Amino acid sequence: MATPHDHTTAVLIVGGGITGLSAALFLTRLGLRPTLVERHPSTAIMPQARAFNPRTMEIYRALGLEGEIRARSSLLADKPEMIGADTLTGPERFRIDTLAQLRPPTSLSPTDWGLIDQDELELVVRAAAERSGADVRFGTELIAFDAAPDAVRAVVRDLGSGAEHRIHADYLIAADGNRADIRARLGIGADGPGVLGHAAHFLFDADLDDALRGRDFMLAYFDQPVAGTVLSPLRQAGRWMLGVPYQPQQGQSIEDFTEQRCAELVRRAVGTADLDLTLVPPVAGWSPKPMDVTLGAAVARQYRAGRAFFVGDAAHVFPPTGSYGASTGIADAHNLAWKLAAVLKGQAGPSLLDTYEEERRPVAQVTLDQAMRLLNARHEGTADDLTAIDDLAMIFGYRYDSAAVCVEPHTPDEPIEDPRKPSGRPGLRAPHVWLDRDGTRVSTLDLFTGAFVVLVAPDGGEWVSAARTAAASLGVKLDIHRIGIGLQDSGGRFLDRYGITSTGMSLVRPDGFVGWRSGVLGRQPERELRQVLTQLLAREHIDRNR
Repeated sequence: MATPHDHTTAVLIVGGGITGLSAALFLTRLGLRPTLVERHPSTAIMPQARAFNPRTMEIYRALGLEGEIRARSSLLADKPEMIGADTLTGPERFRIDTLAQLRPPTSLSPTDWGLIDQDELELVVRAAAERSGADVRFGTELIAFDAAPDAVRAVVRDLGSGAEHRIHADYLIAADGNRADIRARLGIGADGPGVLGHAAHFLFDADLDDALRGRDFMLAYFDQPVAGTVLSPLRQAGRWMLGVPYQPQQGQSIEDFTEQRCAELVRRAVGTADLDLTLVPPVAGWSPKPMDVTLGAAVARQYRAGRAFFVGDAAHVFPPTGSYGASTGIADAHNLAWKLAAVLKGQAGPSLLDTYEEERRPVAQVTLDQAMRLLNARHEGTADDLTAIDDLAMIFGYRYDSAAVCVEPHTPDEPIEDPRKPSGRPGLRAPHVWLDRDGTRVSTLDLFTGAFVVLVAPDGGEWVSAARTAAASLGVKLDIHRIGIGLQDSGGRFLDRYGITSTGMSLVRPDGFVGWRSGVLGRQPERELRQVLTQLLAREHIDRNR
């Protein structure tokens, strides 16, 4: 066996799915060079998630990736419908245009759903992370780790050469998927319904034109051959994926899904007994054997164990309804990255990292409730049941309540606010407002690229100098923008949406959430801003020791 080599990194990321890769990208854009290890030899080989919500696209847009992502849009971009029926040829229980219900108006967001298959998105994000300096190592397995109070010490193995390497890191991000091996090793369980069921997913080629009857959908739910069966088109014309639930508690197993049985299940789901079809493997050269998919619903009891943090499916597992899973994981990484960077750069106290769990775990719990409601509606409900669920409020309107937010008195207790009527309160996503910069339309959200941002109202000029002085005294980067100077609010919506007067200001965190606001010009604006930043960044311990 090769002699171990030492490697030092600020952050070790374990898991190279979309959440881990996004964490690497966010950290590199904040000036760090994380190391990512992933035991598989490459990024995803199957579509997995196929839609990423507009909040996720806002995050990627601010990093300049929206154009590249949209250039790889999947065929689902032209197939907005979802149907529910007994079989493909049978009567429909419901048919809805999912994008009509879920597409945000331009007054709510500068972007839209990203209809890109996850395997394609992972290629984009991995390339961007590596361009920015991330050390990404596929085909590398974590075999041991110790998350000590002072550091993380890990041993990884290159699966190609067999060589082992010791890695010394300040922090560990566990993005190792729904098996959550790292979390399990640390003895941290999860709460929720748990395993909802098992399904066999397999691919086939067939001409379904007659059964489709002109319909062009992204997803169909069938009652045959088993309630909960799903059918979805893939990238290649005439290629489909069928998912059929099975019951291990009744003695059923994935081994029961022989090629002959899979073909029969397709014919029953379509409703055509003599359908001509061919089972195909997910990758050329592989067997067409079905993939064993476990559907789960749970949220980890803790999101942190010392210097180890859990993100994505390692922290929460949702049923696929609503396309919440991957997008929630990306938001986890976005929330955690700026906090790790601030602590590692000495700009924030270590207790800032406690707010990761305080903020993201309640969001996961609310999201799980929403996903379960959607699951029941799609399997058993009607179009009215589906349209009664407000996905846009869940996507844009969740609220943080932690020490990293200056929560205002009389803030409602509800975890969700209607984003169509934004209040601009601290703890909520900073509202989108279209602005004009030298004849080019930009969103307020385009200004949030990784630093704290001070948005100053037209008559609040003293906030500008106050912010510069406070930033210099604390050694914190602040991006300062004054509405009316370089950025014109031609629609006249900024003050109302941010809930301030013409002399006020809003302080937006690096993740695009409002941390504090002042409705009017304060008596001592520099002192106020410095005190707020000290609080939000948990700097009391740092500043006492300077």
